Amino acid sequence: MTALITTDLVRLGADWGSDKHDVIRALAGVVDDAGRATSKDQLVEDAFARESTSATGLPGGIAIPHCRTAGVEVPTLAFARLEPPVDFGAKDGPADLAFLIAAPAGGDADHLTILTKLARALVKPAFTDALRAAATDEEVVDLVTHELGEPAPAAAKPVPASGAPSGAATPTGGETSTAPAAAASAPAASGSTPSLVAVTACPTGIAHTYMAAEALEAAAERAGVRLQVETQGSAGSTPLSPDTIAAAGAVIFAVDVGVRDRSRFAGKPMVSSGVKRPIDDADAMIAEALRYAADPPSAPRVEGTASEAGGSSTAEESFGAKTRRVLMTGVSYMIPFVAAGGLLIALAFLLGGYEIALNTEDGSGVAGQVVADSTLLSPADPGSYDLAGDDSLPRGALLTYLGALLLTLGGAAFGFLVPALAGYIAYAIADRPGIAPGFVMGAIAGTLNSGFLGGIVGGVLAGIIAHWITSWKVPAWMRGLMPVLVIPLLTTLVAGFVMVVLLGRPLASLMTNLADGLNSLQGGSAIVLGIILGLMMAFDMGGPLNKTAYAFATAGLGAAATATDAPELKVMAAVMLAGMVPPLALALATVVRPGLFTVPERENGKAAWAMGASFITEGAIPFAAADPLRVIPSIMAGSAVTGALSMGLDVGLRAPHGGIFVLFAVDNVLGFVIALVAGVLVSAALVVTLKSFGPSDADVATV
Repeated sequence: MTALITTDLVRLGADWGSDKHDVIRALAGVVDDAGRATSKDQLVEDAFARESTSATGLPGGIAIPHCRTAGVEVPTLAFARLEPPVDFGAKDGPADLAFLIAAPAGGDADHLTILTKLARALVKPAFTDALRAAATDEEVVDLVTHELGEPAPAAAKPVPASGAPSGAATPTGGETSTAPAAAASAPAASGSTPSLVAVTACPTGIAHTYMAAEALEAAAERAGVRLQVETQGSAGSTPLSPDTIAAAGAVIFAVDVGVRDRSRFAGKPMVSSGVKRPIDDADAMIAEALRYAADPPSAPRVEGTASEAGGSSTAEESFGAKTRRVLMTGVSYMIPFVAAGGLLIALAFLLGGYEIALNTEDGSGVAGQVVADSTLLSPADPGSYDLAGDDSLPRGALLTYLGALLLTLGGAAFGFLVPALAGYIAYAIADRPGIAPGFVMGAIAGTLNSGFLGGIVGGVLAGIIAHWITSWKVPAWMRGLMPVLVIPLLTTLVAGFVMVVLLGRPLASLMTNLADGLNSLQGGSAIVLGIILGLMMAFDMGGPLNKTAYAFATAGLGAAATATDAPELKVMAAVMLAGMVPPLALALATVVRPGLFTVPERENGKAAWAMGASFITEGAIPFAAADPLRVIPSIMAGSAVTGALSMGLDVGLRAPHGGIFVLFAVDNVLGFVIALVAGVLVSAALVVTLKSFGPSDADVATV
């Protein structure tokens, strides 16, 4: 393996001016002069691009400009001791030690692991002090290679035992003194010792990710706190175990990008910052996390509920769990498009009436014609008005124009529904390389009229193919092309061929049959569907069955799009109403018979009113966890009644979320209220009745 640093890559006493960009150019020139750059200009461009996202100056007079780039084929470190120091944006002043870290765009895991060791070493004062004291280029190379546990380059001499920096690895150990995240070096302590977890991640995943982890681990050790850190970087990531997360009092997110599988931490007290803050002030972050762990009610929390975080990590999940995670990832990213589109369309009909959804002879539709021609068509007056030429338009015409505009925007949002579903299903399987092919397969599903079923199949197909191509062993010169050209091109070609030639017609036929089946639901069959959906929504209150029913409804809502009357709207209404019943019913039960509930349950009941009204079914979980045999059957019965009544009363809903706050998006508001109230009363009555027999939770709590 090529050495990361040689004497040709070291400059002592470098005077390259006072501008950090000049220093980066000079360091890139050092790399080029050493024969390590395939394109100096590309290296400079990529380093500048990384620098523009956030400054790379660190406390203690250190600068680490770095990038992943096609400008080098092997990982390379160039080092300069700057005289005079140069400002790289650190809070405590300019830097006199500068490392340019250049990683190939498709770098292998071994080299990336070594780069992470360097990043961790740079926060150790003993190491940086030794670099400042080094008298020759050879000493610098020896110090760096010894700290990284790398074999020394041929021109370098072994470091004497007395010259090794404090905390450096032994020549045979191959490890820095600080253990990786999975074995944080906090002192062993009793079960009362505070426990924390953290995630660090930066855009390139080379330097700050690991320096932040090292700083947090050192601060935790000083505070006597057990801490485990998950570094989501270029060298790969070992997810924290579910048990570790569950035992932690709080989580620290030090990230400049999204946290992978963030839902694992749902409900945890949270300290959140950019990736540079722990490098500057790790002790304060640890102290803040400990305060939140000691007083959870005062803390900001990771969105979601603890029940969502109870699954296994992706590294050890079963096939069924992985399938659910993949589908739920696609659905979770799809829902914002459904929400935006559905609410915009509901507002459009509220303002402009259903007439704006009618078709015109040229196929553009009334709404499209109104927006395109600046023509206002009023339901009350079929005459047209020129927006540009008439300053005193009747109110009805103006509302119609606004309605047409909102309908156009909502339709555009719905247009992304299936591509987003497919794209993020592929992302859940193959990470970023899967996104573009997945979106294309979603668009193809729309072209083939295979709807959300085609989106699911296309997303899975694109994700599997992209993941397979990512695993190929390719030459070094080709690695930079893989994520931006080869993977999306080949995946789109192969998956697209399979979708169009083999699966398009069967999926379109299946989607047509599903739509026909929904359209044929009348009377008893519609009520049976409502009962089934109600039972699914209440059984696990946010778990797999609940999410399956919800995903079915939201995907169908997308199929309904701008329809004025469609069975998919009724399914969405039944699902949301059934999901509102459990928390509302339990809140009502705590008011009607408070003596049957413990004090904490009565307090939870107060919160359950708001959660139920907002369609957050998880508000019922504390009650079900404490008394599942009496609570779960009761809420299932009420939700089944609500689902049946909703379908039987032809209640429709265009919004995928919101509860009572989206009544303007409801067709048949009276039926909505009747179905909801009936289910809440049934569930509350059953809970009170069942708890009246045998010892109540309140009685047990006082024993």
